[in-house]
Amino acid sequence: MIKKRVISIIMGGGRGTRLQPLTSERCKPAVPLAGKYRLADIPISNCLNSGINQIFVLTQFNTASLHRHIQQAYKFDPYGGGFVDILSAEQTKHGDNWYQGTADAVRQNLHHLEAADDDLILILSGDQLYQMDFQQMVEQHLASGADVTLAAKPVAVAGVAGLGLLRVNNHRQIEEFVEKPTDPTVINSLVISHELAAAATIAGEDQQVLVNMGIYLFSYRTLCEALDNNDEDFGKKIIPNLLSRLQLQAHIFQGYWEDIGTIRHFFQANLDLTDAVPQFNFFAVNDPIYTRARYLPVAKINRATIERAIIGEASIISGAHIEYSVIGLRSLINYNTQLYKVVLMGADYFETAAMREENRRLQRPDIGIGHHCIIDNAIIDKNVRIGNRVRLSPHGKTDGEHGAGIVVRDGILIVVKGTVIADNTVI
Repeated sequence: MIKKRVISIIMGGGRGTRLQPLTSERCKPAVPLAGKYRLADIPISNCLNSGINQIFVLTQFNTASLHRHIQQAYKFDPYGGGFVDILSAEQTKHGDNWYQGTADAVRQNLHHLEAADDDLILILSGDQLYQMDFQQMVEQHLASGADVTLAAKPVAVAGVAGLGLLRVNNHRQIEEFVEKPTDPTVINSLVISHELAAAATIAGEDQQVLVNMGIYLFSYRTLCEALDNNDEDFGKKIIPNLLSRLQLQAHIFQGYWEDIGTIRHFFQANLDLTDAVPQFNFFAVNDPIYTRARYLPVAKINRATIERAIIGEASIISGAHIEYSVIGLRSLINYNTQLYKVVLMGADYFETAAMREENRRLQRPDIGIGHHCIIDNAIIDKNVRIGNRVRLSPHGKTDGEHGAGIVVRDGILIVVKGTVIADNTVI
């Protein structure tokens, strides 16, 4: 197999409205995950573990925290030619528009790639949780002679809402592409055939459909030709238009994959990581998930009871009960507090004695959670101050705002970053 240069482009997404309010001050790739990571760490780590170290991240909204994270996390020696660069929307002599879609974002940045015609361009999403060896996809692409290769995941018919669907023949050639169909007749017409299931050794139930994972592999020349128009999005326009003109292949991926672009999916994906054997494996020795090295002390637990939880570094938990929860870095949780189904993102810094004294003067809680609190089914963003005897739950509440800095969305209570909740608050 001829070795090709592979350049990766990670799509940072738009305004992240489906993840609001977590994206009110940060872009989607910068949203914290699993206690210590950021969403961007997942596709970047997949690239690095696949031997791909030339990576661009495309963003345009609230990029400051992502810039800091990437600059502090991904530093390469001068000999390997590796980099992780952020490309934000910019005004040039050719235009001053924001990215209008995934295809438009790549189109606006083609000149930054400095690629040769036969270099391969790997386009990834920035809000998915999965582990994939992209070299296998590259090898299939080259061996098949395909013009474009798409990663596709078998998913049960009941779980394909809002996803692009493919019909693929026994040679993995894509014959039909339908973007986010809602008609059950159309969906059922795309069900994986028994012949393809046998040829591709697809496991699982019979009624499955191949969904578009939003992972595309082009040669640079083919990509430039595909983008020589005003089409704004890969799934809606570029891929369907190419289907009649070029050979498109499906790279069938059967591992764990979760699109975590909504609050509900983000919340559940975090909680699923507390399983005894989670489907996504942060403990894989040969496929580590990289992130910023913070050099923090280990967590300290004082007479607490913890069941099925992730506890971030530098956390101090005293006399609390924590169950089915993810506790982020530098979290402070005080005695007789109960957390159930909580994603607590922790804090960006430790408060000094002088800061805590200032909190007393202002009658403001310290960063963290006070004593005798009961919280369930909640996401608590960074640097939140929760006083004593506070009760927070979304049960019986409609989606929307429920006080300053408190929002219920997708049936989950969210405490916005930096919010202060006074003693004895009940929501």
